[in-house]
Amino acid sequence: MTATELRQIIQQRWKYSYDVQLRKIQSGKAQGKIFLQVMWRFQEQASFPLTEAEYLAHLTNITTYLNEWGVTAQVREALLTTKEKPRLGKVVSVPLDLGGRAVEWFIE
Repeated sequence: MTATELRQIIQQRWKYSYDVQLRKIQSGKAQGKIFLQVMWRFQEQASFPLTEAEYLAHLTNITTYLNEWGVTAQVREALLTTKEKPRLGKVVSVPLDLGGRAVEWFIE
């Protein structure tokens, strides 16, 4: 998956270029799990903090991890089928199944 492909999937689903983040949950039932989160901010907003080039560089960083982890098909399917929508204060969280390798990637 490339940054352009990820952006196209997000735009196809929700009409805007939403920000995405990788998060490791630190507490609760999902403790230790890693999620791709589609945030409520989007690149087309005047107040979005990244330029077009910075946004694409950010997506490139995200997709590098997704490709290395082998979860691109999982992410694509989840983004295209979810009934959730990013909105102010609400993210769309996609749990990433990394198996036992999750600890290899994130150090506390």
